[in-house]
Amino acid sequence: MPQPPAIPVDEKVRIVLSILTGEMTVAQAARRARASEQSIGTWRRQFIENGRAGLVAKNSRTPSREAQLEAEIEELKTALGQAHVELRVWKKSAEHRLAPSKTSR
Repeated sequence: MPQPPAIPVDEKVRIVLSILTGEMTVAQAARRARASEQSIGTWRRQFIENGRAGLVAKNSRTPSREAQLEAEIEELKTALGQAHVELRVWKKSAEHRLAPSKTSR
């Protein structure tokens, strides 16, 4: 089944603002836009959470979620690297402290 034509962002903004100001209901907006009520509700949520930018991407949660996860991965890689270096330093330090002294013989 072919996808319906994409609705321009400006049109989505106009529809959402009409709903938020009480000019029309979600059901009326869905009929006028030839979209589902669920889509209209999603547009409204995206607009409230992120303004006009929330309506630009097809699925605005995915890019920001992906960006959050990528940032978290980088933080974890850095923390893992630091922990690895600290562990090596501690092992070297322990080797020197636990090794028999050359003068104790």
